[in-house]
Amino acid sequence: MKVEISTPDDYAGAVIGDLNGRRGIVNNLDTSRTDGIQIINASVPLQNMFQYIASLRKLSKGRANFSMEFEKYAVLPENLQEEMCAAAAGDKKK
Repeated sequence: MKVEISTPDDYAGAVIGDLNGRRGIVNNLDTSRTDGIQIINASVPLQNMFQYIASLRKLSKGRANFSMEFEKYAVLPENLQEEMCAAAAGDKKK
């Protein structure tokens, strides 16, 4: 998903750290604004964006906003494929 986050300068580091924890890739960081707001553009897997608004509000004390739209399909990393297959095989045995 293509994600655009608008956050006050004070919370940008925490927001970027949270995106990295969600396997996000920061594509652009606009710090040229003079109103104390930074715009963060990132690519993040949809699976990791569920309940994101709650996390963002908590990180920024309710001062950040985001928008999200479809960007592209991508191959799931091999280590996650293996985890999902193992979990599915375990569910079938029960």
